[in-house]
Amino acid sequence: MPETIKGDKEFEQIPSIKSKSLRINLNENIYGTFAEIGAGQETVRNFFRAGGASGTIAKAMSAYDKDFSDAIYGVEDDGRYVTEARLKKMLFHEMQLMEDRISREKHPSKLFFAYANTVATIDFAKKFKGHGWVGIKFQMDPNEDYNEIILHARFLENDAKLQQITLGTLGVNLIYGAYYKHDEPRKLLRYLYDHIDKDQIEIDMINFSGPRFEKVDNRLMSLQLIKNGMTEAVMFGPDGNNMLPAAVLYKKNILALRGSFRPVTKVNIDMYERSYDIFVHENKVDKENTICLFEITLSNLRAEGEIDEEDFMDRARLLCSLGHTVLISNFQEYYKLVEYFSRYTKARMGLTMGVNNLIDIFDEKYYRHLSGGILEAFGKLFFKDLKVYLYPMQDVVTNEITTSENLKVHPRMKELYKFFKYNGKVVDIEDYNPDILNIFSREVLQMISDGNDGWEVMLPPGVSKIIKEKNLFGHQAIRQEATKQ
Repeated sequence: MPETIKGDKEFEQIPSIKSKSLRINLNENIYGTFAEIGAGQETVRNFFRAGGASGTIAKAMSAYDKDFSDAIYGVEDDGRYVTEARLKKMLFHEMQLMEDRISREKHPSKLFFAYANTVATIDFAKKFKGHGWVGIKFQMDPNEDYNEIILHARFLENDAKLQQITLGTLGVNLIYGAYYKHDEPRKLLRYLYDHIDKDQIEIDMINFSGPRFEKVDNRLMSLQLIKNGMTEAVMFGPDGNNMLPAAVLYKKNILALRGSFRPVTKVNIDMYERSYDIFVHENKVDKENTICLFEITLSNLRAEGEIDEEDFMDRARLLCSLGHTVLISNFQEYYKLVEYFSRYTKARMGLTMGVNNLIDIFDEKYYRHLSGGILEAFGKLFFKDLKVYLYPMQDVVTNEITTSENLKVHPRMKELYKFFKYNGKVVDIEDYNPDILNIFSREVLQMISDGNDGWEVMLPPGVSKIIKEKNLFGHQAIRQEATKQ
């Protein structure tokens, strides 16, 4: 029987895993293969148990032995098995076998699919909880090209058997969603957690492709992962494709610049370039092993309590057009961001920030939820191999320049600030451009909103052109209103 749960706005009927499996099995047209490596055959097991599986399952296999796996799918260049490349090879190979072995003339209405996963569950020492790639290649019309959904998941449970069960549930949800919710990808995303708690598994990347997903923006789907509480951070590159944070950040030196970037200005780029020059010349930093991120925290993506997705896309387009890698996170506090980076690297990290951001770090109100208060937060922040690169601020009235030397924090925080400052944790950016210190994103945005001229020169080369061509930040609406008047 379906379970009744209370959703955000209404009661929803969630079919059981058995019901989902049975519905797939009873659909006479859905037909495909299951290839599962690393956690048993937990997904296909649900379909066998539901009954009527003979009309759905063409083949179920698990090439556990590495030599057998290599013989079937080929050898990976990096020698690894739990990778996206491996998963894609599995999906391609199994679908090719379906096409070769099943006659279209004999089965003209069959909708082929190939489901695959390659995972590593928790190790015996329980230091590594495990992760995996899960995907499905499927068609909704026999004469149509294949669609594909590929996701990466991190296991959060401390028992291998529980992880296997969770993976099996996720697999059923994915196959069911592919066939019955493909036209509502946002719902499909949420339904991946049917009968799964958020503390059991984390989905930190997902990509949709194929004819049924032509209008799906994978960056927006990434945003949904954070919005739905499925992960804490997502990443995508200049080409607009989602990237797996673990793969990008692994053992890297990381330099991160947090901002609203609404829009990105010459100041933002100057902050990045100047801090990068300092960072890569640090003793413990390998330039060839450094990743630079423009980070936007979820709290900067909210408008009247809801995420303004179009606003998010405007910022993302601009940053990507400049060739930058973007991280969207759910971390309001900096120490949480640094803890996140520390999952993947022990190499030196850097945070680039303005004076106001550093002052906020020393504000106790952000740490009242911690039993150890600000000291606990600073232990997590500054006792990592981390440095803050501070960009100066100019007073608009007095023209006074504020740096780490004359920065004022709350009197109770004065000695704490001195401790970190004089231990080399805070480094001033000195080689900055003094001519652009009076540029602020909020003022540029206001000028665009008011239909004023002159904001173009405050932005990096080419950005104003993109804003006008793509009608970002409401530019077209403003222009149309001005025309009417």
